[in-house]
Amino acid sequence: MREYTALAALSVVLTLLAERWWLRTGLLSTRAYWIAIAICYAFMLAVNGWLTKLTAPIVLYNPHEATGWRVPWDIPVEDYLFGFSLLTLTMLLWDRSGKRVAR
Repeated sequence: MREYTALAALSVVLTLLAERWWLRTGLLSTRAYWIAIAICYAFMLAVNGWLTKLTAPIVLYNPHEATGWRVPWDIPVEDYLFGFSLLTLTMLLWDRSGKRVAR
């Protein structure tokens, strides 16, 4: 089993379920959220692309734990999934805590 891939996909599902059933911020439907994600991914492309490039990698992945799919600049697709989960969950929790303080 591709453990890294499974955990990355599971993190996305759990993040989306947390928003849908628990946090309910509505953040994913806002333009500001998607702009923030685009900005974060722009920096991720530059840094992660350099760290994982196949010509001289700094970060190595166990080929038995990941799919091996890389887009663009040799970035493993699992990194996009984990990145989405980490960024989104952080923003969701931040938004939720701000609404709680404002009450």
